[in-house]
Amino acid sequence: MIDKDTLKVKNKRIRLVTKTLNAAIKLWLRTQLDKVSHIETEIGASDRQLLSGCIPSISISAKDAVYQGIHVTSIQLQAENIQINIGGILKGKPLRLLEVVPIVGELVVKEQDLNYSLTSKLLSQALNDLLLKFLPNEELDCEAISWKKCNLENQNLTLTAILAPDSENTHLEMTAGLKLINTQEIQLSPIKIKHNQIVIFNNNDGYKIDMGSDVAFQEIIISSQQLLCRGRVNVNP
Repeated sequence: MIDKDTLKVKNKRIRLVTKTLNAAIKLWLRTQLDKVSHIETEIGASDRQLLSGCIPSISISAKDAVYQGIHVTSIQLQAENIQINIGGILKGKPLRLLEVVPIVGELVVKEQDLNYSLTSKLLSQALNDLLLKFLPNEELDCEAISWKKCNLENQNLTLTAILAPDSENTHLEMTAGLKLINTQEIQLSPIKIKHNQIVIFNNNDGYKIDMGSDVAFQEIIISSQQLLCRGRVNVNP
């Protein structure tokens, strides 16, 4: 029979391990982001479950987060059945996922934050790639393209950029409607591109973007000065 003192010591050790795991989880979440002003986590797991390396559920909410230069106004996430490297964590190693984790959530990006994101390599490169697809015959120097502004309005977005060739700057404007075709495909339609106010590309058929099997959108809503996304994404180990 275990005496009370032994039981107290055992419970104290379990609480210490649980506290360490909670801290490791929160630290891991923060290290996934470049910056975040506010983050809250709610871990739905008993001490015994945490000690087995299984987290049945976790809820995350964050505001003013930055991921690879992409600014996100607010985000709400829910994940279930998360397997982590409990042995490694207890030895002081960083938290690591052992299996794919499906995450369901809602993401809001205000127009101002989207404009901040235009300087990120991730977004600017994606926009440059789109331009090259739409204008394959134009001699575009991607390094000379500087994206300056994005306007959001009723399922439409308008992007403006400056092209800086050898002599003088010229202006580029791309306008596109956006709609969700299915859980994995987005369609841009109609698409119009202007160069110094002259239309150089006009496409009403649209262009499909496949987001891949790790993404499943529920809805994408562009309203006045705001982008809202709901859906699921798989986080791979």
